[in-house]
Amino acid sequence: MLTQIKPAARKWPAEGLTRVPYWVYQDEDLYRRELERIFLGPNWSFLCLEAELPEPGCFRTTHVGEMPVVVARDAGGVLRAFENRCAHRGALICPRARGRSERFVCVYHNWTYDLAGNLSHVAFRNGIGGKGGMAADACPESQAPVQLRVASFCGLVFGTLSAAAPALEDWIGPTIAPRIRRVMAGPARLLGGYTQLLHNNWKLYAENVRDTYHASLLHLFYTRFRINRLTQRGGLFVSEDGGHHTSYTLIDSADATDAYEREKTRSAGSGGFRLEAPQFLEQTDELGDGVAIQILSLYPGFVLQQIKNSLAVRWLTPRGVGRTELHWSCFGFAGDDEAMTARRLRQANLIGPAGFISMEDGAATAYVQRGVQAAAGRASVVAMGGADAASGDSRITEAAVRGFWKTWRRQMEL
Repeated sequence: MLTQIKPAARKWPAEGLTRVPYWVYQDEDLYRRELERIFLGPNWSFLCLEAELPEPGCFRTTHVGEMPVVVARDAGGVLRAFENRCAHRGALICPRARGRSERFVCVYHNWTYDLAGNLSHVAFRNGIGGKGGMAADACPESQAPVQLRVASFCGLVFGTLSAAAPALEDWIGPTIAPRIRRVMAGPARLLGGYTQLLHNNWKLYAENVRDTYHASLLHLFYTRFRINRLTQRGGLFVSEDGGHHTSYTLIDSADATDAYEREKTRSAGSGGFRLEAPQFLEQTDELGDGVAIQILSLYPGFVLQQIKNSLAVRWLTPRGVGRTELHWSCFGFAGDDEAMTARRLRQANLIGPAGFISMEDGAATAYVQRGVQAAAGRASVVAMGGADAASGDSRITEAAVRGFWKTWRRQMEL
């Protein structure tokens, strides 16, 4: 059900970032403004891994907000991205998910585009035998697809429609950039991926990945097999503007606290469960820093993950006020041996729509969407760890969630 919130009711609670009003997940007009100000605004959106476009002519399709986009490597090896919309009648120029081509031909009327999205040929533009065709001043190029600025950082390709967006590395910033370099330690090799439909507003998943408090309480597999507990050493980095974050957990097999039992959490104890194949969770400390888990987000909807030896990128495509697509691409490195590739593929079962530690996220965020349906005038309490959006050495905090809303409010002027 769509809700139209009266402008006068769109007031942020006086408590500031420790309260998030529920109308932000429900208002159709607000959602349309988000598409314009955030996804088509001065931010960088993830497009693909460079490894997906290894040679000239390689392409893949994706979205920036709701805008369909083609990403390609042109004949000179330059990365390009443009709106996937024919200048003639608006059909998709490229309906395929990925492939290789010297040009793109719209199936509807065969208008042709080069690998940068420039209109290069109009079928029968001059008519036949002096009859039909287009007038000389018709100028179909005036409706050509919008072309994006494209930049790559550590093998991750991003695009933006905004001339005002700073250079990509400056936008990522000095707090988060080193944490990307840490994971993207070599040329990537795509292993596979998933797409999941979430029945909730896109911001609920953006909050979820920044919510370091929930992971070991919601995800029983995390806690029972001591992959990630809040009693393990770790910490949180939040960018200066609040929009980006990184959380990390150190390998700490000595964690023997009974804190979860004292709190009577749902995830307390082992429940008698054990792994028939415990080698499933064996980790090679390939990066040499003792980190078991690192979850990194870039505003508004990109995630880079390392969970043991499972590496993946995730990104969001908003599909309406209460619907979101979540995409995952799992990867390794070109230099991985067979044993490491097998380990990454096994541990990829931890993530994705049915992953041992990911399947609950889609349910939990949908529960929020359903739970607040009649509570547009109320607000959530986001007060774990204080009221700021700062880095720290505790993960019992919602600082990164507050950081997301700090950036969101500034861009939405609310």
